[in-house]
Amino acid sequence: QVKLAESGGASVQAGGSLRLSCAVSGYTYCRYFMSWYRQAPEKEREFVSWIGRDGTTTYADSVKGRFTISQDNAKNTLSLQMNSVRPEDTAMYYCKYRCIDSGDTYWGQGTQVTVSS
Repeated sequence: QVKLAESGGASVQAGGSLRLSCAVSGYTYCRYFMSWYRQAPEKEREFVSWIGRDGTTTYADSVKGRFTISQDNAKNTLSLQMNSVRPEDTAMYYCKYRCIDSGDTYWGQGTQVTVSS
């Protein structure tokens, strides 16, 4: 069983920076990858960024060039560096852990990011 705990969310002004973290506890004997999603009020949860086990990264167009995903396997931590934030980045941010073969998926409880103009 895997448990995820996000942190780092805050209220920030547009143009500022935040660093989100996701602490991973527990273990599954599976090949997995991790990603960040976000959900704004009254909107669907949307993909933000993904990182593969080899360090390959993918970003949503809306955050490309501003956000950077990273993973510290030794510390079991996933991070999201958010720079040049915009009001439209306001959302609850979630980390996701997915086993590649089984499809088993785990979510954290989320951390709130609010960007004011």
